Amino acid sequence: MTIHTDTPRGYAPAGKNTGVVKPKGTSKIRAHEGLETIDIRSRKPFWLKVRSPGGPNYLHLKKMMRSEGLHTVCEEAGCPNIGECWEAGTATFMILGDVCTRACKYCGVAHGMPTELDEDEPRRVAQTVKEMALEHVVITSVNRDELADGGAGIYADTIRRIHEEVPGCSVEVLIPDFKGDEDALKTVVDSKPSILGHNLETVDRLHPDVRPGGRYWRSISFLGAVKRLDPAMLTKTGIILGMGEEEHEIRQAMIDLREAAVDILTLGQYLRPSAMHIPVARWVTPEEFAMWKEVGEKEYGFKHVESGPLVRSSYHAKEQAREVEAGGPGSIQNVLEADIPAPAEVRLDLVQLEIGRSGRSNNGA
Repeated sequence: MTIHTDTPRGYAPAGKNTGVVKPKGTSKIRAHEGLETIDIRSRKPFWLKVRSPGGPNYLHLKKMMRSEGLHTVCEEAGCPNIGECWEAGTATFMILGDVCTRACKYCGVAHGMPTELDEDEPRRVAQTVKEMALEHVVITSVNRDELADGGAGIYADTIRRIHEEVPGCSVEVLIPDFKGDEDALKTVVDSKPSILGHNLETVDRLHPDVRPGGRYWRSISFLGAVKRLDPAMLTKTGIILGMGEEEHEIRQAMIDLREAAVDILTLGQYLRPSAMHIPVARWVTPEEFAMWKEVGEKEYGFKHVESGPLVRSSYHAKEQAREVEAGGPGSIQNVLEADIPAPAEVRLDLVQLEIGRSGRSNNGA
């Protein structure tokens, strides 16, 4: 069932089957005022050109996903690497449905109110992983803020079932912030994923505009808390470049993430999903991405930085799980800002409320 509101503005894609779809709102943000952004009709640089998917493995995997009623973030978020990854037999499963309770301004996943919780999904995911004979699998999800645990129990069940069905298969998760609920985080950590990821997405200044359902320090400290719960667990995050950030802000985000002892960082180019999303502020060159990899690893001490125009969170994930060794806890080990509403808190009726930001100084590590 797909239901749209009467409001014409915003991104409300058709074809979603797990919830009531709502618009995401305006594509204009304060950070872009006075900035010359890139028109959506402009040609992309040559380094962003990819071959359209359609090989035999891609078609087989797509058929398997549909037959099991499963979703992938590869499709939902329009990942440019879908052809490469699916032809190689790898995909990132998206659990908890295909409608997200948050309205991030860069994200191609539909926003709205989920209407179901599929408790059989972990079994079907594990069975599909077994049929695909995967050695490494990545699990992500929409935000489910209407659930008491944010969906953490489904994550944990999925991880355990994969371990049971496919011994030796490493499992990487890319989780929401569960609104800062450490009990929900512990539920996932205790199920022993090989890598626990949570994406920061952007720098501090842009965060309230492009990710209004979250908080900058909540996301960073959530990753820091993982290291206290399990010091041997690899942690990972991603930042999207090209949304209007400046060089000193990227560096500061790296410094902040290393305070939480984050091991792996991914950096990729923002690609505008539709005219309803915020515009691209700039095209980041492959040379700049290479520079950021060196900066992240040599200056700030990340164990690994995967950096490139087409890089997304799960790109080369298997290699990272096999080759990167976790570091110990950092100076940030407790969840910050869990009790502070996000800049545009998403209530159960999905009304977006503007709420003033609070500085980190109000929350000690």
